[in-house]
Amino acid sequence: MTDPNVEGNWMIAKDFWRDRRVFVTGCTGLVGSWTVRALLERGAHVVGLIRDQVAGSELRRAGLEGRIDVVRGSVENYELMERALGEYEVQTVLHLAAQTIVGIANRSPLSTFETNIKGTWCLLEAARRCGRQPHVVVASSDKAYGEQPVLPYTEDAPLAGRHPYDVSKSCTDLLSLTYHHTYRLPVCVTRCGNFYGGGDLNFNRIVPGTVRSVVRGERPIVRSDGTFVRDYFYVQDGADAYLHLAECMANDPAVIGHAFNFSNEIQVTVLDLVQMILRQMGSNLTPDVRNEATNEIPHQYLSAEKARKMLNWKPGTHLKRA
Repeated sequence: MTDPNVEGNWMIAKDFWRDRRVFVTGCTGLVGSWTVRALLERGAHVVGLIRDQVAGSELRRAGLEGRIDVVRGSVENYELMERALGEYEVQTVLHLAAQTIVGIANRSPLSTFETNIKGTWCLLEAARRCGRQPHVVVASSDKAYGEQPVLPYTEDAPLAGRHPYDVSKSCTDLLSLTYHHTYRLPVCVTRCGNFYGGGDLNFNRIVPGTVRSVVRGERPIVRSDGTFVRDYFYVQDGADAYLHLAECMANDPAVIGHAFNFSNEIQVTVLDLVQMILRQMGSNLTPDVRNEATNEIPHQYLSAEKARKMLNWKPGTHLKRA
């Protein structure tokens, strides 16, 4: 007989998140905002790290900020991380804070390394030393793999970033699994493609940038030659994947210490994606293809087979239905 309090093959209690103390870094970002929403819907006690007050963030726009405990400061502040994890008796950490824009990383590598690399080791060390070690899910990226001769990326591919953002994510990834292998900290790593969805304020990303251009009656700008291939992953699927992984970590210790790709496994060129958006919006505008992109990898896409098999996971949204 099926137990009404569990779901899926993992037998996760439906009230798993109820009153669970969860620390979310990067909670004003695109993925962070939707992750906080998903946690609150499940009854979690959310503690959010907020560095800057972002007026247009989905966290504020949807009224979520007033429903969480807020810690003000940056992830690079080790003392703050140790205090937050200890005083709030955190049980699960979702580490989503990062400088995520490739162009900014190319122009400002030091600030990118500070946030993405130092911020990660500060958080992990605080988790190691806070008394009760929480489960930690660290958001890495498909960029951590760098440019590979064999695609799609699988989790056993080497982490070979070459440019500032890619290197920062390779280091984030390696640091995270180091803390598991050396200190037995319960850590897992996620590697996802390019997120898209409501509330994305980074308009130099192709999806919100194209939508805004069409609304303004302007030709959407494509910085590359349009042939770059990427994974595009719906933000709510990303939030659900993070929560699903955290649940699996609590249910099956064999999951801990692994990295997982999450993807809908649909490969799309930048130009095809722009044309798709133009059609959906009923626009006759034509893209402005500038071929100016530098330090970017031409072809990147992920295999999610490991997540399907080990976590019984699958995406809820395909790109054409988003």
